[in-house]
Amino acid sequence: MSNETQKPIVGFTTGDLNGIGIELLIKTVSDSRLTDFCTPVIFGNNKVLNFYRKSLPDLNLNYSNLKDLNRPFLKQVNLYNCWEEEVEIKPGELNAIGGKYALLSLQTATQALLDKKIHALVTAPIHKKNIFSDEFPFSGHTPYLKAMFQVQDVLMMMVASNMRVGVVSEHIPLQDAAKAVTRESLRSKLSIFQQSLIKDFGISKPRIAVLGLNPHAGDQGLIGKEEESVIQPLIKEMKHQMMVFGPYSADAFFARGYHERFDGVLAMYHDQGLIPFKSLSVGEGVNYSAGLPAIRTSPDHGTAFDIAGKGKADHSSMLAAVFEAIEIYQHRTGHAEMNSNPLKKMSARMFANSVDERIDDN
Repeated sequence: MSNETQKPIVGFTTGDLNGIGIELLIKTVSDSRLTDFCTPVIFGNNKVLNFYRKSLPDLNLNYSNLKDLNRPFLKQVNLYNCWEEEVEIKPGELNAIGGKYALLSLQTATQALLDKKIHALVTAPIHKKNIFSDEFPFSGHTPYLKAMFQVQDVLMMMVASNMRVGVVSEHIPLQDAAKAVTRESLRSKLSIFQQSLIKDFGISKPRIAVLGLNPHAGDQGLIGKEEESVIQPLIKEMKHQMMVFGPYSADAFFARGYHERFDGVLAMYHDQGLIPFKSLSVGEGVNYSAGLPAIRTSPDHGTAFDIAGKGKADHSSMLAAVFEAIEIYQHRTGHAEMNSNPLKKMSARMFANSVDERIDDN
């Protein structure tokens, strides 16, 4: 197989048109080195892309308009127009236009992923309230993709060079988080976690740590019973199938660096896992939807309306999401060693900074 056929075709959504998503895209794909590792396809619109190009005059973005998804330009950045009409863009403003076209971009790109026209999808940030509608009754990308691919369960996994953190419950009210911790949910999430670490990350015998739900992991039942009634019995059951340990007290686990002893950490709810992850991943975190037959990654941050259109957005996390998607594709197709990911040699932030340095030199 040639190097060109080994390179995945990676799709990009625009995210909310009034957020930082398109700026991130431009900064990411304008570096000509990216096409050495993948073929980018942006699902958006010429006029929207050109609107944000004006605020980034130092970047040299070259792309080709793609009419047929079956025939992408392999050594170029591709733009697939999802709509033709004029769209009023108001950077930093939360309005219906931003959500409507974010959804159109996502729907078109997801269909391409379903049809295997692209090998992986990198999604730019959406605003959950803004995009929520009868057409999109979901709390985010991961449950939407779960429905589109018709899989029983998925795992929201946060990935960085020094850790992988999965969560049992995602975007739900905190008062409902404890109810989501059941033997069935833990069994499902742990199974997805293990299989993803093997298939997507090339770890043959992954070690997974499980956090407790309550402070101090329940303190032997003094501060909650879920550890003794649900979590510990399930870990004991799953030890026959995988290397799983815990439950650990969440407050001390990351502070003492215990996450470095494991290949993955399963947190019980969103903030329990994401607060330490974002604190320790140094701006290079990636959101990965594990459990899908396809590959989807995204930056680990939101729309950042406060800096939209100002050219200030840091695209390190977007670059990390692209490289993570490429590496997962290589693991799934058996080319991980043959075509090593540049992220192993250069962090996404260093890669992004090298772009900034070249801009400054100009």
